[in-house]
Amino acid sequence: MNLKSIFSFTSLISFVLMVNAQKLTSPDGNFIMNFSLNQEGAPVYELTYKNKAVIKPSTLGLELKKEDANKKTTFDWKERTDKDQLDAKTNLMTGFTIKDTETSTFDETWKPVWGEESEIRNNYNELAVTLEQPENDRHIIIRFRLFNDGLGFRYEFPQQKNLNYFVIKEEHSQFAMAGDHTAFWIPGDYDTQEYDYTTSRLSEIRGKMKDAITPNSSQYVFSPTGVQTALMMKTDDGLYINLHEAALIEYSCMHLNLDDKNMIFESWLTPDARGDKGYMQTPCVSPWRTIIASDDARNILASRMTLNLNEPCKIEDTSWIHPVKYVGVWWDMITGKGSWAYTDEVPSVKLGITDYSKTKPNGKHSANTENVKRYIDFAADNGFDAVLVEGWNEGWEDWFGKTKDYVFDFVTPYPDFNVQEIHRYAASKGIKMMMHHETSASARNYERHMDKAYQFMVDNGYNSVKSGYVGDIIPRGEHHYGQWMVNHYLYAVTKAADYKIMVNAHEAVRPTGICRTYPNLIGNESARGTEYESFGGNNVNHTTILPFTRLIGGPMDYTPGIFEMDCSKMNPTNNSQVRSTLARQLALYVTMYSPLQMAADIPENYERFMDAFQFIKDVAIDWDESKYLEAEPGEYITIARRAKGTDDWYLGCTAGYNGHKSDLKLDFLTPGKKYEATIYADAKGTAWNNNPQAYTITKKKVTNKSKLKLTAGIGGGYAVSIKEIK
Repeated sequence: MNLKSIFSFTSLISFVLMVNAQKLTSPDGNFIMNFSLNQEGAPVYELTYKNKAVIKPSTLGLELKKEDANKKTTFDWKERTDKDQLDAKTNLMTGFTIKDTETSTFDETWKPVWGEESEIRNNYNELAVTLEQPENDRHIIIRFRLFNDGLGFRYEFPQQKNLNYFVIKEEHSQFAMAGDHTAFWIPGDYDTQEYDYTTSRLSEIRGKMKDAITPNSSQYVFSPTGVQTALMMKTDDGLYINLHEAALIEYSCMHLNLDDKNMIFESWLTPDARGDKGYMQTPCVSPWRTIIASDDARNILASRMTLNLNEPCKIEDTSWIHPVKYVGVWWDMITGKGSWAYTDEVPSVKLGITDYSKTKPNGKHSANTENVKRYIDFAADNGFDAVLVEGWNEGWEDWFGKTKDYVFDFVTPYPDFNVQEIHRYAASKGIKMMMHHETSASARNYERHMDKAYQFMVDNGYNSVKSGYVGDIIPRGEHHYGQWMVNHYLYAVTKAADYKIMVNAHEAVRPTGICRTYPNLIGNESARGTEYESFGGNNVNHTTILPFTRLIGGPMDYTPGIFEMDCSKMNPTNNSQVRSTLARQLALYVTMYSPLQMAADIPENYERFMDAFQFIKDVAIDWDESKYLEAEPGEYITIARRAKGTDDWYLGCTAGYNGHKSDLKLDFLTPGKKYEATIYADAKGTAWNNNPQAYTITKKKVTNKSKLKLTAGIGGGYAVSIKEIK
């Protein structure tokens, strides 16, 4: 080939690539996404923010499970005629041509049922690319939505002759990093997110993985470089990047596996008991893969992209859905002072056969009528909405670790818990009861009993439920984050809506914004929460990371408000220390957003510090407006929020290992109005491990021109209520 021919051939390639290339820009122009097909016909995208690389060229696609050549495809058992095509049919990664492209712009403002603000703007530019695969005579669509805060993309599978039923072997969505970023990560695991976060370079994940894996009731770590989403990162030049997913429905939860030689993350789906990663029927779609980025960490916290990528609310009447502030019979059992079980005499339980009237009570069972009434009184006296009671129902003597199918029936109380009397007493005090449904991970058993259990709740005055999935999943071999369980969690939420019940699911799959579509999902755990402060303690900076990671997908039932940091005061055999100051426990009601907030300690501990407890009584749980004043993952977060329907503000700061000094402008306050600020702060020299219960309370008059200079100790924080003077 002569020089002229080489030049012509090169020009032809450039022309073809240029024709295939598509460009999408965010509404504000800061993000640019480029899409093209490479020489193998594989989809490729890249993303920049203010001319900085967020995602380098990365390929997209899926690998399907090879169909059984001997499996008949019709009911009359006709032999297959496509045996020679089965290998090629597994490929949804290469061999594509661009059949069509469509661009559009969308801009709306919608009102959440509850949330961090009363209105959310949903504004993006969209590119939908229809890719045809001639070899297999089929097509898919990759849809990109570019917002001012980042990119979402998903796969869409239209119904068609040659792509109808299929099984996913793996999704191969790549996220190529532009450097060896600092990451805030937990191990990739099919069954738990209850890990402390490790902060390291991407290149250090492999070496730090062993120490990052701590024991859990159910866990399955799949790779030495696998991590979970939402993954938070920071580049050396100050760019913050967050990778997650949105609208996880009828699909398997995505993790990220790192090629640490090339710094490329690739999607890694949770398998089922057979190792398959998704059973699909067209028309269908994948969840959105999300990339949020900014040069200001506060913008990551302010992003509503995850919610915006979910469908609008599907519940017509939402009048029964509302935020809940509650107390509960919980912390005394978590610390080991009390017990979920009624007796110590029963080695195993068979529901309907074990006769508890013939057993000796152990004297530690916390969910007894007298004790629960005490919590109801405390809730009523202090303006709370509800009381949670755990351990009220038969079966706790052998509930854990037995992979027991019929473990609870969710309707039969222990002899010392009078359901009808509790119902009457709570109603007389204006208090709702919160039901507890621990499934012991027997999801099949829960589904069998769900209608009866929910009706029992309705009949006895319970309008919200805390569900749990501790242990290995039944059906055996399924994982907490696989497609089967993802479907189960949503089934529980939609079934609960039929009974006008709100759901707070623990040990469930991490949230991905579906609370927009089903707002009766008012909370999840799905991360390492306050209970671990009684199991050895969380990292001191844990609550400075969670809002950048776990909370990107939705609110967390973190259960803050612990005032006694020395767990041995509850149980002499428990030597755990809560790694927080008392003032930071107040701040968490603002920084750890949730419409479901628990005052998690026991009444006796609050009664010792009623002046500080006043903040928990006052703080709102539903908001008209949120301002992110300061943020640095792993170091500090300071947030101010305006209470729903008022001009009162609440402010919180949580700090990590270095403490934090703030110089705050209150310019978010309404001009011309006067306010009284009540400041709950760490006393001088206070830290999580040095006099953590020492705090100061000061009051001062403020306006929108005022400034506050405040200090949070190591593992400390501060909380401020700012109330309009009328």
